[in-house]
Amino acid sequence: MPLSIRPDAALDLVSLGALVHRLDPGVVPFRKARAFEVHVSGGEYNVAANLSDCFGLRTGVATAMVNYPIGELIQAQVRAMGVTPFYKHFEHDGVRGPNLATVYSDRGHGVRAPVVFYNRSNEAAARLQPGDFDWAKVFAGGARWFHSGGIFAALSETTPELIIEGMKAAKAQGAVVSFDLNYRAKLWKAAGGDGRAVETLRRIVSHVDCLIGNEEDMQKGLGVKGPEVTSKSESKLNTDVFFGMIENTVKEFPNIKLVATTLREVHSTNRHEWAAVLWLDGQRHVSPTCELDVIDRIGGGDGFAAGCIYGLLTGRTPDESLRLGWAHGALLTTFHGDVTMARLEEVEAFAKGGSARVQR
Repeated sequence: MPLSIRPDAALDLVSLGALVHRLDPGVVPFRKARAFEVHVSGGEYNVAANLSDCFGLRTGVATAMVNYPIGELIQAQVRAMGVTPFYKHFEHDGVRGPNLATVYSDRGHGVRAPVVFYNRSNEAAARLQPGDFDWAKVFAGGARWFHSGGIFAALSETTPELIIEGMKAAKAQGAVVSFDLNYRAKLWKAAGGDGRAVETLRRIVSHVDCLIGNEEDMQKGLGVKGPEVTSKSESKLNTDVFFGMIENTVKEFPNIKLVATTLREVHSTNRHEWAAVLWLDGQRHVSPTCELDVIDRIGGGDGFAAGCIYGLLTGRTPDESLRLGWAHGALLTTFHGDVTMARLEEVEAFAKGGSARVQR
């Protein structure tokens, strides 16, 4: 059964997930850092922010909010990106929390890889549970697409149940449901290990129309067996390996109509080869490959997801939708921070084969 997208609604997309703030010392390793930029982020929120700011769609985010200065900082950025918030508010006790999570991520450089670690202690989003959001109110004017992800699913025993509740409510009023597996070994290790990851994510994915994730996401997050990679030197851009994984995944989850991901060959922290693939209703689609000069790789995958979803929501062909995601994800790696600074015209031009020549 093909992907069916409702033609109109009050919101084009609603995301469910955790908002975080990322402290970024640039190329300086954290242990030597003395100053930071603050980026507002969240794997699920980033998609809504990108679709609003770059692509001009109407989006919302359902998430936890804490009433303290960091919460005010984050709320200001959500407003600036044009995303409609649906907050479950928590009071901070002035000492211990609950908190909005902190992500620490330097950018690395050259042969030195970026390093990411977290402080998600007493995180407000981990306290979210079924019943915390009035889905009838969230979807009062309808929503065309609903999106969540594996990072939020890893936070507690209750967040996966809330994701499933949100997916059921979204489907009941006609939304397409997408899920980014976003497998993070550090998060799942703290949340019960690989076994719990597979059990949890498989339950969620049984409700999903569109899946975003790479081979590692599907193997470690869903426990799907994949084609053996014959050599460690085999390119990460080998689409046959990924499409083999997709075929195995959709056999186990026949509800899935679309699978997409980026393909990245990392030559150094700042030089990547970049491509993307889309499987839709049994048809394979492959983007061009380009070389990226990366400033900040965080958020590139969310940039890809947003561009691809935009294409599908606006009636583009599968190939055009894939290219929009590929182009927007590529551009996002040229900005500091986790969310877009691109303009739609730039994305469209690059998707059609544009270059980096000066625009006069």
